[in-house]
Amino acid sequence: MFDFTIDGRIVSVKEGTTILEAARSAGLHIPTLCYLKNVSSIGSCRLCVVEVEGAAGLVSSCNTLVKPGMVVHTNSDAITAARRTALQLIIADHGLNTTQYCFSCPKNGSCELQDRCRELGVETTPFDVQPAGGPILDSNPFIAFNPALCIRCQRCVGACNNAAGNHTLVTGRRGVRTSILAPFGEDWKSTNCESCGNCAGACPTGAITMKRRREYRSWEIQRVRTTCPHCATGCQYNLVVKNGRIVDTEALDGPSNHGLLCVKGRSASFDFVHSPQRLTMPLIRSKITGELEPASWDEALDLVARRFGEIKARHGGSAIAAFACARSANEDIYMLQKMARTVFETNNVDNCARVCHGPSVAGLQRTLGSGAMTNPISDICENAQVILLVGSNPEEAHPVIGMQLRAAVARGTRLIVVDPRDIGLSKTSDLHIKLKPGTNVAFANGIVRQLIHDDLIDHAFIECRTEGFADLKAMVEAYTPERVAQICAIDPRDLIAAARLYGRADRAAIVYCLGVTEHSSGTEGVMSLSNIAMVTGKYGRPGCGINPLRGQNNVQG
Repeated sequence: MFDFTIDGRIVSVKEGTTILEAARSAGLHIPTLCYLKNVSSIGSCRLCVVEVEGAAGLVSSCNTLVKPGMVVHTNSDAITAARRTALQLIIADHGLNTTQYCFSCPKNGSCELQDRCRELGVETTPFDVQPAGGPILDSNPFIAFNPALCIRCQRCVGACNNAAGNHTLVTGRRGVRTSILAPFGEDWKSTNCESCGNCAGACPTGAITMKRRREYRSWEIQRVRTTCPHCATGCQYNLVVKNGRIVDTEALDGPSNHGLLCVKGRSASFDFVHSPQRLTMPLIRSKITGELEPASWDEALDLVARRFGEIKARHGGSAIAAFACARSANEDIYMLQKMARTVFETNNVDNCARVCHGPSVAGLQRTLGSGAMTNPISDICENAQVILLVGSNPEEAHPVIGMQLRAAVARGTRLIVVDPRDIGLSKTSDLHIKLKPGTNVAFANGIVRQLIHDDLIDHAFIECRTEGFADLKAMVEAYTPERVAQICAIDPRDLIAAARLYGRADRAAIVYCLGVTEHSSGTEGVMSLSNIAMVTGKYGRPGCGINPLRGQNNVQG
């Protein structure tokens, strides 16, 4: 920590803090347009310029680091004039010296360019209007790109490359101009675009938009915060509601998604709410026709209560079971088990977490005492030096986790993929071990043996925090690299390399999914992976642990 002065105030900041971050932490406002936290800080818009005493000219605050003793001014006549000129140039580049198009733009009312113009009092531009031009690209079923509205801030490129790690959107050159090469034309299917829409979420204007935006304007809607119901990542977003109907979603900075969404969460996770195929009233099967016929809620509840009462009176409460869904809220599930235990007088209570991840519940409960992930998603992706990914394809099954794993690999995290399939992440992995399906236990035992033989184990952790190490050591001794290679149909050198890459890292995490659990030896597979982390002491620390990727958003609730 060190001190510097900003607008006459002495502020303490950490080394590596930018002027913009420091100003915001001190409650000072600096306008921005091309900046987006953790996405883009190229400093091209020049709206965030400030004065630094001793510096020649104004500097962009979004990418200038604070130095000890630095004196910064964020507001002066010269700064305001520079910001207004920069904004007038952007408007000229935007192709609008009037507000005519704004009224029909899908982002009207929620356009950051509009906001900055109002803030700085800019209504027109003295410069020649030279819009980028080009055809509107809208062949993608979810996303459209209008290059005439692009201000080339490159936030979309940062969202695609830095945040989502997909590297589909790139910049190009058209003469002296930078242009955005957006893959939303007729050939969009031939690209690796995932239609996640994170580029549209990052775009400050109406250049890249979700097509759903055409259905509403910002002043017509209400927002309801919730959790995406699709998978177990637990992405936070707002449901955008117009006239009682969900019309869109907006990503929020939740602890597991950090402003990211996938195509399923952004474009497919809520349409079922208004599906004409949904039941809107109870149905009771007619004893005469045998068909389901509409009934009132009172009729339906009376029938269900009476039948449950008859079953309990005749056979006892143990004849009744309650089964909960992991997409339900904690409160709903609590009431279900409460009803089962108190009203039905049964302890037959279960949930769907045990269907796909029963081995995780049993295996981790037996080895660790709790059948859940040991680390937050952000911790794995930001702090792990090595990630051992076993039997999991997060880019498809848990896309937002897949995005964060891609970004981690791009930052230098080493990745070991253990999967018989050629998944997307295997292309950038350090090792891809394509073992024979169903041989996870042998593979993990071979890793443990190699760790022991290379003395890459944590003796103090084993002594203080584990039980049965001597038995484990004796058991895995038979799993030599050669024997494991024969069982798993892999190269023994890959097994040794994987063990050493994982074992030599100070922080390494294990991530797995149904490729481990959905086997007859699934519980043992989970326990054997847990053994890898235990013998190396990679538990209870950032960037370590063993982490099952689950199927639904409240599995761990």
